Amino acid sequence: MPLPVPEDAFSEGMPEREGASVQETFELFSALAPKGWRVELIEGEICVVPPANGEHEEIVTEVVEQVIARRVDRELRNFTGIGLSLPGATDTVRAIPDLVIAPKGSFDDQQEWHGPDPVLLVAEVTSSSTASRDRVQKIRAYARAGIPVYLLIDREAGEAVVCSGPSGDDYGHKSIHKLGTVVPLPHPLGFELDTSAF
Repeated sequence: MPLPVPEDAFSEGMPEREGASVQETFELFSALAPKGWRVELIEGEICVVPPANGEHEEIVTEVVEQVIARRVDRELRNFTGIGLSLPGATDTVRAIPDLVIAPKGSFDDQQEWHGPDPVLLVAEVTSSSTASRDRVQKIRAYARAGIPVYLLIDREAGEAVVCSGPSGDDYGHKSIHKLGTVVPLPHPLGFELDTSAF
């Protein structure tokens, strides 16, 4: 989705629009994005996503509540709005997952973008504007980064897809569950997610 950029937004020291690199343009869009909008850089494409709708946020909140109630490791924390810097095929990927699960203190700094090493699970809840990226490009990015579990709540398909065993550009194991059923999350989470509220 294109983000309108006001003509007066370009002050001295900012790159000209013509000839700016993808990274410079990404940084400019990130700086100018209205509050609540997400700007990501996925496989060389700048993705500008508006704030999520209520149903999307209800699902994210339900997953967060279940993780808090069912986690075995009491040091695990839920993070929303955390920027991850991931290895890409050619350039660095900048992604902001809907949910990140990592140990307490994993992002206790002033950085805007964080390495993926402490991340145990990322989750994405599809929207009509993000579904294709969530199903394809983000699987590749999260697998390349070695993130153990990728949970995709695919609202359009009515499915929860659990990807585990990252290897290269993909995950070695993918299990697909209809929304409304109980979804087992593998190690290091090791509990069941009830999707009946989705």
